[in-house]
Amino acid sequence: MRKSSIAVVLVVLYLGYLALAPTAGFAQAVYGSIFGIVTDTSGAAVSGAKVTVTSLGKGTKVETTTNDTGNYVVTHLIPGKYDVRAELAGFKAFEVKAIDVFADTATPLDAKIQVGAVTETVTVTAEETPMLKTDRADVATLFTEKVVTELPIFNRNFTDFQLLTPGTQKLGWSHAASENPQGSLQINVNGQHFSGSSFQLDGTDNRDPILGIIVINPNLESVTETKIATQNYDAEFGQALAAVITAQTRSGTNEIHGSAFWFRRSDQLQARDPFTQSTQNSLTGKFIPDSLWNQYGGSVGGPILKNKLFVFGDYQGTRQKVGNSQRLSVPTLLVRNTCLAGLDCNLSEYLGAGQIYDPATGNQVNGTGRTAFNGNIIPVATRPLSSQAVALLKLLPAPNTTTGTSQNGTIGNFVASGTGGFDNDVFDVRVDHSTTSKMHIFGRYSLADFRLTGRGAFDTGSIFVGGHGLGLDGFAGESKTRNHSLASGFDYAVSSSLYTDFRFGYFKYHVTVNPNGLGSTPAKDVGILGLNTSDPLTGGMPAFFIGDGGQAGGDIAFGYGLSDRLARCNCPLIENEDQFQVVNNWSKIVSNHNFKLGADIRYARNLRVPSDAHRAGELSFYKERTEQRVQNPDGTFSANGGVPLASFLLSDVGQLQRYVSTTSNAGERQKRWFFYGQDTWRVTPNLTFNYGLRWEIYFPQTVTSTGAGGFVDVATGNVLVAGVGGIDSSMNVENSLKNFAPRLGVAYRWRQKTVIRMGYGRSFDIGVFGSIFGHSVTQNLPVLARQQVQGADKFLSAFSLTPPGAPGFVFPTVPSSGQFPLPDGVNQFIQTKRMRLPTVDAWNLTVQREVTPSLTAEIGYVGNKGTHVFAGNGPDYNCNQPSVVGFATGVSNSARRPFFPKFGWTQDLRCHLEDASNNYHALQTKVEKRFSHGYQFLAHYTWAKAINFDGDYYNTDPKVNRGPNDFNRAHVFVLVNLWELPVGKGKRFAGNISRMADYLIGGWQVNAVTNWSSGLPFSPSYNECGNDRDTGPCRPDIVGNVESGISKNGWFTISSGPLATNGTTSGPWRRPQVGQFGTAGRNTLYGPRFFNTDMSLFKNFVITERVRGQFRFEAFNFFNHVNLGTPSNCVDCSDGGKITSTAAPLRQLQFGLKFGF
Repeated sequence: MRKSSIAVVLVVLYLGYLALAPTAGFAQAVYGSIFGIVTDTSGAAVSGAKVTVTSLGKGTKVETTTNDTGNYVVTHLIPGKYDVRAELAGFKAFEVKAIDVFADTATPLDAKIQVGAVTETVTVTAEETPMLKTDRADVATLFTEKVVTELPIFNRNFTDFQLLTPGTQKLGWSHAASENPQGSLQINVNGQHFSGSSFQLDGTDNRDPILGIIVINPNLESVTETKIATQNYDAEFGQALAAVITAQTRSGTNEIHGSAFWFRRSDQLQARDPFTQSTQNSLTGKFIPDSLWNQYGGSVGGPILKNKLFVFGDYQGTRQKVGNSQRLSVPTLLVRNTCLAGLDCNLSEYLGAGQIYDPATGNQVNGTGRTAFNGNIIPVATRPLSSQAVALLKLLPAPNTTTGTSQNGTIGNFVASGTGGFDNDVFDVRVDHSTTSKMHIFGRYSLADFRLTGRGAFDTGSIFVGGHGLGLDGFAGESKTRNHSLASGFDYAVSSSLYTDFRFGYFKYHVTVNPNGLGSTPAKDVGILGLNTSDPLTGGMPAFFIGDGGQAGGDIAFGYGLSDRLARCNCPLIENEDQFQVVNNWSKIVSNHNFKLGADIRYARNLRVPSDAHRAGELSFYKERTEQRVQNPDGTFSANGGVPLASFLLSDVGQLQRYVSTTSNAGERQKRWFFYGQDTWRVTPNLTFNYGLRWEIYFPQTVTSTGAGGFVDVATGNVLVAGVGGIDSSMNVENSLKNFAPRLGVAYRWRQKTVIRMGYGRSFDIGVFGSIFGHSVTQNLPVLARQQVQGADKFLSAFSLTPPGAPGFVFPTVPSSGQFPLPDGVNQFIQTKRMRLPTVDAWNLTVQREVTPSLTAEIGYVGNKGTHVFAGNGPDYNCNQPSVVGFATGVSNSARRPFFPKFGWTQDLRCHLEDASNNYHALQTKVEKRFSHGYQFLAHYTWAKAINFDGDYYNTDPKVNRGPNDFNRAHVFVLVNLWELPVGKGKRFAGNISRMADYLIGGWQVNAVTNWSSGLPFSPSYNECGNDRDTGPCRPDIVGNVESGISKNGWFTISSGPLATNGTTSGPWRRPQVGQFGTAGRNTLYGPRFFNTDMSLFKNFVITERVRGQFRFEAFNFFNHVNLGTPSNCVDCSDGGKITSTAAPLRQLQFGLKFGF
């Protein structure tokens, strides 16, 4: 019997048990609960007391009674404010007013009743109830509606709230804006990959599993609260390795309430970047590009039938003109006046990068014996330049700055400035219906629409030369996105101790992206054949990478054209993804046990037609093509010289990569079945024990039709084609039915004001970028190929720009067996035959202390270990990367690849093997005060160390690149404040002033968010690295102290001169021997600290009894602190150790106006 059949049988049995079992637990993803114990003044438990919970907004009531031990629980409460009343004949009633209830949170409320008449009432305010968390051991932070709507959050981006929780760190890169217009931030949580965070909106999935980002980034006006649990969440939550971020949309109440808002900022109130905006643009005369951001909208909610039927809706529109500045490199004026003018090509300004050698001379096998071009001048009479290369370079602009350039004016000699457009419209509508006192129904629909445009840095008029994008987040191109989300469900009280709830969820993510100049054929127009083909998807400027991007130290590198790497435009792109979800939970209260069982069934569909490698081609030109290789007496080789611009002008392409495909209709499908059971056992009034088990089943993805996907079997070297020759639609991939995730937690209350919590949990996830689902099989042969054409070594040419041009690609014929050998030169995705799910085991030990009823402090140890996770930023790594062994003795790059001897493969292979590990250990402290007396704050400090493996060279020797996580800041301090000044009408000071005086001095409020963190790690490199190895990390030896004289012009000690020969020592650095990696470890150096304060000043004012206004002034990076970026890591370059960029924007001022009624 197939494992999928076994799974079906097991699930049927499970659901049968679910239907018959009298036990289950609280559905916390949407609802909150209140629990506690009722005692008399002697401390004895009081049984049979009636507890009534009344919604302040809706007027609905829920009643229960205490059990034999005096305990009570009220579940399935919609988030909001409630009055709680406990009463029993012979005792005074006990009542708490306006206590907050939040989703996925159990609010503790103990009642001590006094002897007396039941008509008498002892009233306690919510501010007097304790904040201690005594019911569970998760590591979590809760943000209320007030915090969500009033903190200064840049772009009012909901995902930014993650950064206000301990253990989080924003990545130094982000998704292409064309695929993430909703602005979902990429954030590591407790050392785990950003994609491991689960987003839940109204109890349904809100995360796109392909990109690992939020689908609906909600309007803050629509959110009641958000809880961010970073570890040890309940068994109800899964498909997450990092955080679980739950958010609830607002619902209507018995009163009509609403809001209207408008926010604005522009370049006129923006501070200049000292590196890219230090000089005026020669065309516009402005330091800062034109930019304007407007966001406006509103909300309204109220009753359709009081106490029964409610509605809420909101709208938000954003109109943005995005200004961007980039410091780039273009050919110098000397190059333009000689090389591009038909004269002898004078590259003498590039002598600092290296002597140029004629690749047409010398030994054409090993690159030795080449003749130097005297003075780096190429005589065009005897060595003509490529007319195609010259024509392409003429499209680039001339240098426009000498300020801040380096290496004789060849680096950073062009400052580009421009704007792009971004429009967004999003709305939500929600309906709640309390049909009876036992049943509640809700439904919510959300729509988000985005339009994004941007130009390339080198575009002029209708000529789209491309280059780095000047639109939002560096985008160039045109993108249209439309996202949908639907959530609906009901909860029903079968009895006073048995509850059930049901939810249906659906989301759709649809994006279409096109490059600028899609219909044009610029490569064909200048005589380069085979790039702009008859396929309309291959239109537009190809991408040209002249140099290796500086990865090997001081190469003169620049790029132009179109590609994801240059313009953040994975285009052309069509993405259609959706998911159906059904959730059912059952809850049963038995004595002091709260049992819970549930099922979460999901079905996902995806169609992606991508251009990760630009379909018009991505061409790389290497310095090695124009270098000189020397064979040493011991048989090893060393090299010197070489300039990539010369390789380009001589027409020698080092590598071509591009996507080619046979169809645009190959999609994937996947089923995911999740089940769980758990119990919250209140052993004693001071001891609570949580235990649960979650079972996750991920079925292998299937393709939509015969031949619509392929799987590379590395044992045989064959491509297995879906649906052909006995190969099923999942390509015979196997899954596991053993993905069990235990969850354990203990909370012990010691001496009333202290709680000790311990938790452990295992979690699984689906990965990202197709590691488990999506495009990793449909972007393989026979559907799609990533063609890769390259020479056997970098000093050899792959082909010439001159005719016949780029080699075409012929798709193999699929035989009846459904198997054919993978051809050489086709970069494919590789997966394991048995699915491996990324897995994390997490634990924490936390002590929380109540200082006052509204103020707590806690300290905890938080740790985790990842298994089957990504190497580096993942999800794939090159498992056919050449070994460095043999480089020194002249063994070719191709021959050193692990799959070359068996299959003759010389191409890179993108392997989704999920075979790495990581770990995280941290001290996390937090002090929190809930809002009372006009003030609220949250302060937390994290001291952490996250260790992982980088994907580079991982296939040969993982230990070479094991080290601190790229985004691990060892020390992070965050302070959040909201303060309503105690001055004005109804306040502590001047409380009786007139209304006119109150308009002047009353209603002021100050809010702030401060982040103070240590620096990010980085690895040193050296200039001639490419001559010593052509694979793996480029790191020198460390032989001395490198941390002296820290400044932006010299962050670390560089060498006193070039590391010219192997074994050379200069300062604290030494150049390794040929074919060896340096002793400097990965991420051994640390960059500048980070400090930022976002602050806002509000003026609240009363217009009428029901209408209030609020004027906002917000300053992002209030102190205008220049947060320096990571320095140049080249230890023997003239710009080594220098910092030429910022890590965050300078001060931006924003004004807003908001009305509420």
